[in-house]
Amino acid sequence: MNALTGTGALLRLYLRRDRVVAPVWIVLLGALPLLYAVSFEGLYPTAADRQAFYLGTLSAPAQAALVGPIFGSDLGALVAWRSGLVLALVPLAAILTVVRHTRGEEDAGRTELIGSTAVGRHAGLAAAMLAAGGGVAATGALSSISLWGFGLPVAGSVAYGASVAVVGLVFVGCAAVAAQVASGARAARGYALGVLAVVFAARAIGDAGSGTLSWFSPIGWSAQVRPFADERWWPMMLSLTTATAFCVGAFAAANRRDLGAGLRAEHRGRAAAAPSLSGPIALAWRLSRGTVAVWTVGLALFGIAIGSSTGGIGDQLGSSAAIGEALEKFGGSTVEQSFIAAVLSIVGVVVAAFAVSALLRLHSEEEAGLAEIVLATGVSRARWLAGHLLCAVLGAAWLLLVVGLAIGLTYGSATGDVTGELPSVLVGALVQLPAVWVVTAIGVALFGALPRFATVLWAVLAGFVALGQVGSVVGLPQPWLDLSPFTHVPRLPGATLTPVPIGWLVAVAIVVGIGGFTAFRRRDIRG
Repeated sequence: MNALTGTGALLRLYLRRDRVVAPVWIVLLGALPLLYAVSFEGLYPTAADRQAFYLGTLSAPAQAALVGPIFGSDLGALVAWRSGLVLALVPLAAILTVVRHTRGEEDAGRTELIGSTAVGRHAGLAAAMLAAGGGVAATGALSSISLWGFGLPVAGSVAYGASVAVVGLVFVGCAAVAAQVASGARAARGYALGVLAVVFAARAIGDAGSGTLSWFSPIGWSAQVRPFADERWWPMMLSLTTATAFCVGAFAAANRRDLGAGLRAEHRGRAAAAPSLSGPIALAWRLSRGTVAVWTVGLALFGIAIGSSTGGIGDQLGSSAAIGEALEKFGGSTVEQSFIAAVLSIVGVVVAAFAVSALLRLHSEEEAGLAEIVLATGVSRARWLAGHLLCAVLGAAWLLLVVGLAIGLTYGSATGDVTGELPSVLVGALVQLPAVWVVTAIGVALFGALPRFATVLWAVLAGFVALGQVGSVVGLPQPWLDLSPFTHVPRLPGATLTPVPIGWLVAVAIVVGIGGFTAFRRRDIRG
């Protein structure tokens, strides 16, 4: 039997399982450049406005580090620059997709079951790579079509979409290799995400400096395609060559390992558990501490970069009247305060993604049969769920505290008024917590009542993001925008801290969370 026999059937299976999640991330990431195009056209309607923005951004190394290099003042070039984060988000989606359908299936025991039928040894790996590769290709195509339909030049639109697709393909291959090296799905995600973090850091440091280090990063290669700014097509060959090498390496590595094992042996733990692992809360923390550490470092660096670059944001944004109107909703008395409030509203969504990831560990442990082992002891269902919930809730609070301190201290140091700026920025970060808790409570409710649909929580969060980002751009009615908990968070610093919406958000989170606990106590495990 051929090693790829059954690839088509498995591909259809994976596409069916991803029929909700995949379209969500494809549409959101593919349409994001179009939203930026609409936004830039409204905020910078004249060539002079765009030129002022371009010159301000060009003189801000922190902006280049966060988003990427900017190559021109035309509308298309500004959109391509602002969409630079998509070059990191598409690889993230590719990694999660590949690992889910490779080592995730092995950890759950489904690969062994399917392998007992007329399916080749490498069919699952090939199908997973095709599913993820098709997703990144669809994202790039949607980006190209949307930008071209908006009226931007065809060559630049195609170049942008192709640059998104090729960097995604690199990490399809990277995740496939990580799935062969790692001892399980969790380790595979860690390896691949670690590579993504390193290449993003290389791109950021390179773009903030001489640019040399950026050429060691696939993200930097895609940025150097320069859509809408005298396109250069040859950097994509670097990505395609690397993606091909990764894919070949993944199949070669798959021949050298046993099912359920990795090329790197799993580290053997202690014969007896340490006293610190005496309960479900300690166990949940032990499983989450590495993730919390990575998020802490990443968000701290992000906060430092934002705080250090905020002082010149007024010059970067220019004197456009539309800018003033756009920032008015954040309530700040200065452009800098409004900018920090806008950044913190985005950070709130990012931290909510951490909480979703931490909470969905409940679902993965139940699917893998680990929940039954823990609950077979003297641990109650409520204590087991509470352990992971506390990690999600307190971890989110810690991350917002870190971001608030990082931005407040660096911005306050730049302005020479740390004692005046730090408290307001810190409060602005922490008021995001109630909205994060609402998202977490919805996750508890889904896990408790409808465990098969627990991962829909990602789609719920994406919907809230769409209401906040897309809804405000297209002018959705306020009742629609109010469906997102992040709409009700006070825009600090600068605005008035009103306790009523915060109280309502906390109350909703408590009620929904209690409902989830009650439903979990009444249902069957893996039911």
